Amino acid sequence: MTTTTNSRAEYQRWLDSPTLSDAQWQELNDIAENDAEIESRFYAPLEFGTAGLRGVMAVGLHCMNDHVVRHATQSFAEVIIESGTDAREKGVVICFDCREHSEEFAREAACVMAANGIHVRLFDALRPTPELSFAIRHFGAAAGINVTASHNTKEYNGYKVYWSDGAQLPPKKADEVAAKMAEIDIFSGCSTMPYEDAVAAGRIELIGEEVDEAFLACVMAQSIDASPVQRMADRLEIVYTPFHGAGYKLIPEVLGRLGVTKFLPVAAQMRVDGSFPTVTSPNPENAEGFALALQLAKEHGSPLIIGSDPDSDRLGVAVRDHNGEYVILSGNQVGVLLLDYILTAKAARGELPEKALAIKTIVTTEMAREVCRAAGVRMEETFTGFKFIVGRLEELKQAGYQFLMGYEESIGYLIGDFVRDKDAVTAAMMVAEMTAWHMEQGRSLLDALDALYARLGWFEERTVNLVMPGLDGLKKMRALMNSLREAPPEEIAGERVLRMRDYLSGHVLVPGIGNVERTPISGSDVLYFELADGTNFIARPSGTEPKIKVYVLAKGENRAETAGRAAKYEAFAKSLPEMV
Repeated sequence: MTTTTNSRAEYQRWLDSPTLSDAQWQELNDIAENDAEIESRFYAPLEFGTAGLRGVMAVGLHCMNDHVVRHATQSFAEVIIESGTDAREKGVVICFDCREHSEEFAREAACVMAANGIHVRLFDALRPTPELSFAIRHFGAAAGINVTASHNTKEYNGYKVYWSDGAQLPPKKADEVAAKMAEIDIFSGCSTMPYEDAVAAGRIELIGEEVDEAFLACVMAQSIDASPVQRMADRLEIVYTPFHGAGYKLIPEVLGRLGVTKFLPVAAQMRVDGSFPTVTSPNPENAEGFALALQLAKEHGSPLIIGSDPDSDRLGVAVRDHNGEYVILSGNQVGVLLLDYILTAKAARGELPEKALAIKTIVTTEMAREVCRAAGVRMEETFTGFKFIVGRLEELKQAGYQFLMGYEESIGYLIGDFVRDKDAVTAAMMVAEMTAWHMEQGRSLLDALDALYARLGWFEERTVNLVMPGLDGLKKMRALMNSLREAPPEEIAGERVLRMRDYLSGHVLVPGIGNVERTPISGSDVLYFELADGTNFIARPSGTEPKIKVYVLAKGENRAETAGRAAKYEAFAKSLPEMV
């Protein structure tokens, strides 16, 4: 790869900057002859979006490091100040996860905010992402920052930003921050002050256990009926792993408060460690991450395994089948089970609101819609990302609806509305309660899922990640999406395309006819193909990783037919890169 003049010039500017530490200077000096590495680190800044920043930890403009964190925070601080006269006093809440440099980056952000006269409440140790969302609203803060890269591999870190409603930054505010970053010099344009001085002056206030208790009280209030947990206590043995992350403290606490007495933590993974020494990837969606949990569960014959990702906003679930083997449930399956349990249990107690509301994303199983239809509950759809779920939540609350649950297929669940992001802490409690409820009636979660299929129809979902790293990968991603959009296929894997929804333009296209109507929502780069056999085939670029995600939402008359369809479209999805 040839290094562009701009990349080389930016590299040299960083190399000459007196703000670099000796170690950072040495790291850059060591790549002086590596054009490809210079290009990858300096070809452009990390893009600031509604989820903030995310990148590999290294010295460079397109990486996560203290200079990039200070730059983003200075820009965010100016947007906060411009939002209102009392924004400085309302301040920000800052949280961090277990990753290497997370606490360091959180302190850097706190010091920049403090130097700009904005009061900072900084958690005294790592905490779950949902607790940050809760704390913003609890304190009436103007905004929040979480230093985390969620479930990414150990090389990554990130900078997630939240607004006063506790949700991730709305697009308009994200654009304002990005514009400020373009104006402010990354080295000379940032104000900061020593951490110890900011704490001594009261500009940085450390928070901790008192917020935990307020948060936990709201979590426990979501419990519908804890009595089955207590009656099934001898049989409800739960294996838990936090994947070395932020769930290590509060998830065991809520399970204990619920009444779980047989709790088996995966000891090696209860240690907070951003190098994730026991897993290749700390992602509860990946089966290999559960190896130690599965081993422990098999030793004890435990019926349930749960695992939270490093920032504890997503929850993975595995259950024992009738042969003693363990099945990892998909996010779609767990979400359907939780939704059905919540609606059924509330209805049985006379607590189901007349205007009850559930929300899913457009790439999440259509089975959730059937669960809501059977219960007479309104189901809404949004784009992928909890900022869209909570945005719709707020709109419909104004119309008198009571939000019960929202979820997306990537193992993210929101139960109740005291948090404005996905929440593995509350989800863990509800999965335990739901398991005990079914267990008392002689069913496992797999039995309960089969009963739902028998009643509502057979559904199966597959997700294919078309990973395309580097600059060439970005070009291929754009080319593939452009190809599908500009020359839409009339059939996919031999099945006729009935309609294509282009959620970027809002057009709904029928092959051979043209645009016939508009989608209810638009503005997101998603192509949604409705096929003649009832399958939905969806493609969208990931917002946080270099890949296109393809979703297959299959439906059939029975398990075998549905699985066959899902496999056929999964194979087709894997062939898509050959189109460009």
